[in-house]
Amino acid sequence: MKRITFLLAGLIMMASAAFADNDKPVTVKELPVDAQQFIEKYFPGAKVALAKEENERYYKSYEVIFADGSKIEFDGNGQWTEVDCRSTPVPSGIVPQQIVDYVTANYAGATISDIDRDTRDYEVSLSNRLELTFNLQFNLIDIDD
Repeated sequence: MKRITFLLAGLIMMASAAFADNDKPVTVKELPVDAQQFIEKYFPGAKVALAKEENERYYKSYEVIFADGSKIEFDGNGQWTEVDCRSTPVPSGIVPQQIVDYVTANYAGATISDIDRDTRDYEVSLSNRLELTFNLQFNLIDIDD
């Protein structure tokens, strides 16, 4: 009986693992139109090292990694959810102006190297290694160092 239990547990784990990571490489032309336009507008001429489609059970997303290590994540509709520029500032126009104004006023000399947004908030990482979280009304709600 123990053998059957272990066998069933193993089969369930393998089946869930098979559905958990359904990534496939795609070309930039296979990304949603909004994602393609975003890349053309904010990263013109940047060399794409890898673009991939990530399929979860009920959710599709995309990830684009550039040769310089920068990364953009898009939802299934092609709307950006994260822009991580690592060693350079996030291109102007991506970060909402209210957040730019706050960072400029309170952290002189710091630049935004990463921004992540979801349905609840915006999280930004600064060049001075601070992480700021803003609600959707652009009020600061958390600082993490």
